[in-house]
Amino acid sequence: MPSDTTPQEKTTLHPRNKNRERYDLAALIEAMPGLAEHVKPNKYGDDSVDFANPIAVKLLNKALLKHYYGIDNWEFPDENLTPPIPGRADYIHYVADLLIEANFGRMPAAEKITVLDIGTGASCIYPILGVVEYGFNFVAADIDADSLTTAENIITANLPLTDKIELRQQENPAYIFNELLYDTEQIDITMCNPPFHASADEATKGTQRKVSNLSGKRVKTPELNFAGVGNELVYPGGEHAFIHNMIAESKLFANQCFWFTTLVSKQSNLKGIYKALDGISATRVKTIPMGTGNKSTRIVAWSLLTPEQQKAWREARWK
Repeated sequence: MPSDTTPQEKTTLHPRNKNRERYDLAALIEAMPGLAEHVKPNKYGDDSVDFANPIAVKLLNKALLKHYYGIDNWEFPDENLTPPIPGRADYIHYVADLLIEANFGRMPAAEKITVLDIGTGASCIYPILGVVEYGFNFVAADIDADSLTTAENIITANLPLTDKIELRQQENPAYIFNELLYDTEQIDITMCNPPFHASADEATKGTQRKVSNLSGKRVKTPELNFAGVGNELVYPGGEHAFIHNMIAESKLFANQCFWFTTLVSKQSNLKGIYKALDGISATRVKTIPMGTGNKSTRIVAWSLLTPEQQKAWREARWK
């Protein structure tokens, strides 16, 4: 199985990421005035957002979307996950890189690209960024009907997203691609930020650690909306089980997708993932390190197409 793994984790954002520099707080407050009351000097005396406060985090990310990406209306319930825009944008940029690489260094015509986002959530953030940054088309899937309704409201409220994002409900939570993709449908690349925790109790403890680290104080009852709820966080067996199920199902759709990708938060899961990909005879596996601040993660991408099938795909879809 050919493999392309960069050995060293990166701690900087993608070169095309709009948020590589320090936040321009004055510009962000102008975009979202309510953010001002959540900005205060940090221990170094520099103005900073209160990242331990879920309201502040949500306002910051709304300001980033409005100022840098032109998305004026991004409303979803407070109990849903507030995705950090810089990290989410990085995944989109690396998805674009994979398409460029597969097309010999040239970006395929954006209007011909269809991306499948597994678990799009109420925020619909990956499709938003993919449409605004590259003009890709998206199929945005989720098991939660309420999240899809909220995502639809966001799409309707923002003109740049019109006719670019198709929402689909995965009605069987035991499946990922099964009963979601149509028989003859072709997807150029999939993406997914899998549920991280195996149980609600594990999710609560994880949120407690996260908020305590950000605030510098021990927090016994953290605000769970800082990190999301329900299926956004929890899957039986956690990230390990979700990704292994995804790999197994990808074999069934080998000829309908050029690239499959997923985020992998736990480095300890990589060995088992590579073994599973070897087990389905992946023709190409690529690991892409990512990092924002002190957090390191990675994308694992795989293809099941032969070189001949890849050539036929490029000629049929990307020219």
